[in-house]
Amino acid sequence: MSPSAGGLVVFLLSVQVIQSQDGWRVNYRQTDVCAAKGSTVYISCYYTYPPGIDPSDIKDRFWFTKEKDGEPVDLKTDSEYSGRVTYRCYSNSRSCYLLITDVRESDSAEYKFTFMTNKPGEKYTGSPGVTLSVTGFQVQVRRSDSTWLELTCHSSCVLSDRAEYYWYKNEEYIKRGSSLSVSSGSTDRYYCYLRGSYSQRSPAVYGPQRPSVSVSPSAEMLEGDSVTLTCSADANPAASYTWYKEHEDSPRASGQIFTITNFTAEHSGNYYCEAQNEMGRSNSTIRLIPSSVIQSQDGWRVIYYPTYVCAAKGSTVDISSFYTHPPRIRSSDIKDRFWFTKEKDGEPVDLRTDSEYSDRVTYGCYSNSKDCYLTITDVRESDSAEYKFRFMTEKMGGKYTGSPGVTLSVTGLQVQVRRLNSTWLELTCHSSCVLSDRPKYVWYKNEEIIKTGSSLPVSSASTDRYSCYLRGSCGHGSPAVYGPQRPSVSVSPSAEMLEGDSVTLTCSTDANPAASYTWYKEHEDSPRASGQIFTITDFTAEHSGNYYCEAQNEMGRSNSTLRLIPSSEKGGSTWSTTTTVFASISAVFLLIIILAVLYIR
Repeated sequence: MSPSAGGLVVFLLSVQVIQSQDGWRVNYRQTDVCAAKGSTVYISCYYTYPPGIDPSDIKDRFWFTKEKDGEPVDLKTDSEYSGRVTYRCYSNSRSCYLLITDVRESDSAEYKFTFMTNKPGEKYTGSPGVTLSVTGFQVQVRRSDSTWLELTCHSSCVLSDRAEYYWYKNEEYIKRGSSLSVSSGSTDRYYCYLRGSYSQRSPAVYGPQRPSVSVSPSAEMLEGDSVTLTCSADANPAASYTWYKEHEDSPRASGQIFTITNFTAEHSGNYYCEAQNEMGRSNSTIRLIPSSVIQSQDGWRVIYYPTYVCAAKGSTVDISSFYTHPPRIRSSDIKDRFWFTKEKDGEPVDLRTDSEYSDRVTYGCYSNSKDCYLTITDVRESDSAEYKFRFMTEKMGGKYTGSPGVTLSVTGLQVQVRRLNSTWLELTCHSSCVLSDRPKYVWYKNEEIIKTGSSLPVSSASTDRYSCYLRGSCGHGSPAVYGPQRPSVSVSPSAEMLEGDSVTLTCSTDANPAASYTWYKEHEDSPRASGQIFTITDFTAEHSGNYYCEAQNEMGRSNSTLRLIPSSEKGGSTWSTTTTVFASISAVFLLIIILAVLYIR
């Protein structure tokens, strides 16, 4: 009889002999075994006893890991192994085995076999026994070079040589093997599992998701306050955190928490937290500005938060303010509150009456509150301006404007191209100012969405068009970037070219970023000229040959060829190779006609 179990079975091969005096002994096939969590483990032994004992005298045989009151506890009676343990001895044989299914890390222990006869005190235990180590899986990450990582499925002890690993990316099977190469810019999740281990798999590894950045105090920040920034990102392996201030190369701090004591105007600016692990990096930006308190005598004031906003074209912008007035003014005395950017005859112009903002502006104040807001939808670059809040009362002179106000900068998106190596490019969605919200970018290839994220790796051989959009920005995306299309090459004069003429070649192509142009002559390594136009003065037979124009930008390159041959005689054609053949054929054809006419006559 042989044991049968689904999944991976760990077989123990070598023999360990435990022998006492007088012929009592236990042979274990192996004394150490490493098994994957969720797999099935098979342990076997062979026992002997003195010749004077009859097989019928053996009354019990079992396996154990624990003792109680100095006596072994049968593994089958242990609730931790309930429904997972089988053991048996082969018929008319002293060979026995233990089978444990769906092993757990808590099963790691020393397993011993004991047997006893029907005579009091006549028993024997094979000791030391078999040490079982149950391991889970981890994915180890090693950088191969600047653009590639090697993932390895790792266990804390050495598994059987027959172990087969499977790799998954975002829940989809991709390959079999102990290791996997992936791009260091990947935003996917990878994990491995051992075939037959009852779907027990490693935790997934992935780069940091876009960090979440919070600030405390979360309301207005006044000069002299202690300000604490906190950064967190979902990542495995766990991310490390570094804090930078915009336009500074050296980090301000490391760790999830960054505290600025005695906050002043000098601390104002954009701070970004970079989360990084072996799989990649990601960052988020937050802008810190002490609340701008505009206050006149007698308690009139306006507090803006924030005082600077960068927004993507097509997005929605929210600006808020808080105002106060002297105690003698009652809330019911406030007759009007509005926002403005322009003045006419020295008086502010209500933004709602400006045709440029028609149907795009909403503002109001919360009930029984001095908290007011301005919302601008589908913002345009022309909306970039300083926005101020004004309120006025029924009383003469009872009006106040918060100045300076809130500066809004509206930016379009551009795709920046950076070469990673000879075969890969990195595209980054870029704006001219740091967006105030946590922007989520979407990438398109040839008008079809392909992924989300602030950057995108692409092959330098790609002929596709890539653009990025800000999610929720009303469809305003960046101009597409793409390599040069096949250039169009023209020559002037376009008719015949005679020796001594000045010949001008012109090259043009569709590309973004704009292409640069280089002219080569066939079989020459050095370029003849650069730029869209190449002029040959005093054209001679020595200038004959194939010329090609190469158009190149950060996305790729393309070229077109033109053949130049001076006309051999006045009145001949520019394209002498082609027209000479045509003239020869015409002459032969004319001669045949003449001969035919003469023959008929």
